[in-house]
Amino acid sequence: MAEPAPPLPPRDPRGPIAATIAAVARDGRVLLVRRAHPPDAGRWAFPGGKIEPGETVHAAAVRELHEETGVRGEALHVFDARDVYERDEHGALRRHYILIAVLCRWTGGEPVAGDDALEARWFALDELESQQLALSFGVAEVARQAARLAGAQV
Repeated sequence: MAEPAPPLPPRDPRGPIAATIAAVARDGRVLLVRRAHPPDAGRWAFPGGKIEPGETVHAAAVRELHEETGVRGEALHVFDARDVYERDEHGALRRHYILIAVLCRWTGGEPVAGDDALEARWFALDELESQQLALSFGVAEVARQAARLAGAQV
C-alpha cells in the first residue's frame, strides 16, 4: 500500500486574495469610486472587493457594484486581471490581491457612495488622463478596455 502524502504546508496569509472589480461604461463614461480603505485609500478606482466563498466572480462584481454605488448592473464577462501588492513602510508584502475585471452593463440607478466608498461618480475617459485625478494603478487602461468592449456589446 502507498504511503500517505505529507500534509500541505499552511497557507500564507498574505495572499493571493481573489477580488473583483465591476467596470461599467455608459454613454462614453465609466463609473468609479473614491476608496475609503486600503489599498489605495483616497484614490479613484472601480467598485469592487473580495469574492466571498462560494460566490461566482460575476455575482461578486454585481454585489460590490451595488454595495459601493447603489447602481444595478448585469455582469457580462471577465476581460482582464491585475495583481495589486499592498506593502508596509519597509516594502514587505502585506497582501497580494488578484483583481478580476468584469464588464458590467448598467441596468439602473445613479451613483451614491456606500459601503467602502467615499464618493461615486461617472467620469469621461479623457478626465482619467488628468494629472489632478488620483487614480489607482491601471484604472485608465482598464477603463479604456471596458469602454471599447461596452461599445462592441451595443
